[in-house]
Amino acid sequence: MNAIISAPELASELSGENPPVLLDVRWQLSVAKAAGEPPFDGRAAYAAGHLPGAVFVDLDADLAGPAGARGRHPLPDADHFGAVMRAAGVSADRPVVVYDGGQGWAAARAWWLLRWTGHPAVRVLDGGLAAWTGELESGEATAATEGTFVPVPGSVELLDADGAASLARSGLLLDARAAERYRGDVEPIDRVGGHIPGAVSAPTTENVAADGRFRPAEELAARFKSLGASGTSRVGVYCGSGVSGAHQVLALAVAGIPAALYVGSWSEWSSDPERPVATGAEPQ
Repeated sequence: MNAIISAPELASELSGENPPVLLDVRWQLSVAKAAGEPPFDGRAAYAAGHLPGAVFVDLDADLAGPAGARGRHPLPDADHFGAVMRAAGVSADRPVVVYDGGQGWAAARAWWLLRWTGHPAVRVLDGGLAAWTGELESGEATAATEGTFVPVPGSVELLDADGAASLARSGLLLDARAAERYRGDVEPIDRVGGHIPGAVSAPTTENVAADGRFRPAEELAARFKSLGASGTSRVGVYCGSGVSGAHQVLALAVAGIPAALYVGSWSEWSSDPERPVATGAEPQ
């Protein structure tokens, strides 16, 4: 099954015999805002208008555990995640489509978690809500039928800090953050700027076109090949806290390249002063 689905394809499947479960995962990274500007409220955005039948899932509460030494968005408790998915109507024998406001990061996090916990048929709506031209519904919604999905963690490869450090030397470790954060020029969130020694800069934003949709598979494959994805070496990805990195793993999947995610990412790595930090434009 493809990792992404277009809006027209989704509209067709929703009218079919086995329509997918829809999960709305709108979210924005919390950074300093102008005085008086309220933080983004994904649930309020969902209530204002969402795909018919979609159920809202909160990234911070349901797709991550509490922030701490393991990073700002560590893995959620498997039992909690399973309960949230079942409440949203998710079952292993029914496809799932996840979407967000258009950036794709949050949807990719849900996609990755469902794959990591064993769901066989999950896709991301390419372009998110912005790509949808059909009707929307408002207000809160719950699943018509509770699902039966039981998470089986470990169904796709996961990296920890030591594994990421090793892969940066033995294979290809991609840093999905903005280039200036990779270089260490700025660091608006975490303790220190820079990157994992040996990691290659590969900003997630370059995986999509101006409309937010993924670039064609052949373009993505060429991009990752130019970064060192030879087809024989293992590939891993990290970002700030395991959200935009999931989007990079998704882009790699579109290109036909399997990749492991370091969920703790820079927020975990940089919190340990014993871990080495590289700066500048080169992997080092």
